[in-house]
Amino acid sequence: MKEYNITGVIALQCDVCGREIVGKPHRVIIEGAKLTTCAQCAKLGSAEWKPEPKNLNLSFKMEPLHRLRLKTAKRKSRDLREDITVIENFGLIVRKARQRAGLSQEDLGRKIGEKVSVIRKIEGEKIIPHKRLARKLEHALGVKLLVPLVEPEVPAPFSQTNRGVTLGEIAHLKDSRRRQLQNEGNNS
Repeated sequence: MKEYNITGVIALQCDVCGREIVGKPHRVIIEGAKLTTCAQCAKLGSAEWKPEPKNLNLSFKMEPLHRLRLKTAKRKSRDLREDITVIENFGLIVRKARQRAGLSQEDLGRKIGEKVSVIRKIEGEKIIPHKRLARKLEHALGVKLLVPLVEPEVPAPFSQTNRGVTLGEIAHLKDSRRRQLQNEGNNS
């Protein structure tokens, strides 16, 4: 791990103990992890490794302007369709469609390139499939899992005329009647 000290010079820290490495750093493998260590912690390692040279070969692919415009348009139309969600009871729908198609969970997993555990979790509704996985399931099983997201309508606020009496108002009325009856009894 590289760190700059106060003078601006690069100082290496041991990945194991955290002390500043004085002298030559050792690159060792400890429990499968490639670490840069001090001489003392290097004894814990099983083998040495060499850093791979960084490839600075940068190549740019030029595309015609009309292709770039087309890609941008596709991306924008995809962004407009982001307001979709997975339907309720998707697990039951997937399970019934899979059984109707005569597929086991393993077969379906192989067909769409997913693990059996993922298929099990989706059918048990322990996980919600992301959009790409839902599209794969829709295509493989011939079902509809993604629907447009609809915002629930919020009812208009209650007006004073059509709302009922609240419990607080009833308690207040009873309390004021009790006081009124006590005052009448004291006056007689």
